[in-house]
Amino acid sequence: MSLLNLVRENLMNISSRRISRCFSRSATSKRPHFPCVEAHAVRESQLRQTTFGSIPSSVSSTDSSESGPEPPYARPNPKSYHVYHDPAPLELTYASPLPSFDVAYETWGTLSPEKDNAILLHTGLSASSHAASTALNPAPGWWEKFIGPGKALDTNQFFIICTNVVGGCYGSTGPSSIDPTTGTHYATNFPIVSIFDMVRAQFRLLDHLGIDTLYASVGCSLGGMQSLAAGWLHPERVGKIVSISGTARSSPSAVAMRYAQRSVLMADPNWNYGFYYDKLPPHTGMKLARQIATITYRSGPEWDLRFGRQMRPVLEQSPDKPRAPALCPDFLIETYLDHQGEQFCLKYDANSLIYISKAMDLFDLTASSLSANHLIIPSSSASTPTLSFTPHQTSHSKSHPPPANPPPHLIDLAEGMQPLSKIPTLVLGVQSDILFTVEQQRETADALRMVGNEQVSYYELGGVWGHDTFLLDVLNVGGAIRGFLS
Repeated sequence: MSLLNLVRENLMNISSRRISRCFSRSATSKRPHFPCVEAHAVRESQLRQTTFGSIPSSVSSTDSSESGPEPPYARPNPKSYHVYHDPAPLELTYASPLPSFDVAYETWGTLSPEKDNAILLHTGLSASSHAASTALNPAPGWWEKFIGPGKALDTNQFFIICTNVVGGCYGSTGPSSIDPTTGTHYATNFPIVSIFDMVRAQFRLLDHLGIDTLYASVGCSLGGMQSLAAGWLHPERVGKIVSISGTARSSPSAVAMRYAQRSVLMADPNWNYGFYYDKLPPHTGMKLARQIATITYRSGPEWDLRFGRQMRPVLEQSPDKPRAPALCPDFLIETYLDHQGEQFCLKYDANSLIYISKAMDLFDLTASSLSANHLIIPSSSASTPTLSFTPHQTSHSKSHPPPANPPPHLIDLAEGMQPLSKIPTLVLGVQSDILFTVEQQRETADALRMVGNEQVSYYELGGVWGHDTFLLDVLNVGGAIRGFLS
């Protein structure tokens, strides 16, 4: 017998003895029942009964515990958005150009004859171009309460454009798209894309629409990075910048949280190195990744108020005995996470999640990072600035004084953000955000002020909604945007 076979036999014997000990209490012991684990098998069975690649309705999960506000995310119908196809190559930061590309987009309001009232709205990681309801798609969008007549993005004044980013899966070119050179899905042969690449594609769309200058570049989360990148790439074409719960330099903690999501997703056997199209998708990994993401999107204080330590109700409970705990979701917060993962796992493409989250990790506007990636500061902004922490009229305030102990990278960041020195910028942070902490928004505002931007407006919002505040706090987020754009 070979050594390998001997090792295998010993391991099997050890496993058998352990299993025997676990079930030695009674010869009639029943196999444990774990609905939360068995749900994965049920979902997989449903998927096998459908045409591979189609999206069945989600498997029923445990109690959804939908007792609080949730943003409306949904897979849009391809007939409900416009698609701009560009047959020319798209230059990429880290790879050879894409030979051609598509950008899915939707619009609201009317473009002025001078084409000077356009606002480019950038999305979060998993959002589509459907930011608000339209005639083609009357379903509420992910920023429904922020777009419309008299709202933060006032369609009586502005022409709003929202795109699905390159790398996404809702109409724009991404890993699930067909590679024109092979006739098959790109899968993980899709090139690594950067935030800058996404913005370059958006500006190609603007060129197609005949829009030379944006009134404003507005974004939240991933979109907050894009709004800064738009100003960095094209300072002469961006009139104002709004960056909400974003950053100019991804922090190690945010990178770690996104890495954990990618890890559980890529560990799903169905992921198959990214080549799962026309096969079973990595639905279990997607569900677990979404649960991790949801933890980073909200806050402990909100969940304490919303769920506390409440347990899910049980059908049979003896008044004479304590409630029997379960290894599957037992606390309401657990049922909430289970529901969030279940609702998301078949709505979004796994490879798009991997690629876009990686692009977020790579985003870094420090001068040293830009230089390492051969990103050249536009010549109009290339003069070396005088960096200073001295307060000035429109800069630091009592609520946000100059940093007493600035982080080591702040000067490097300020040098990299030179192109934004003359663009009026609104930076919004949320104190309960654990994904894009307020320190990241503070250093963005500080770096802009150090480089001489006298038109920085910075606000920190309270509340308990964490990172998702930008989706839910219409009064404060919407009010700040409306005031800044007016």
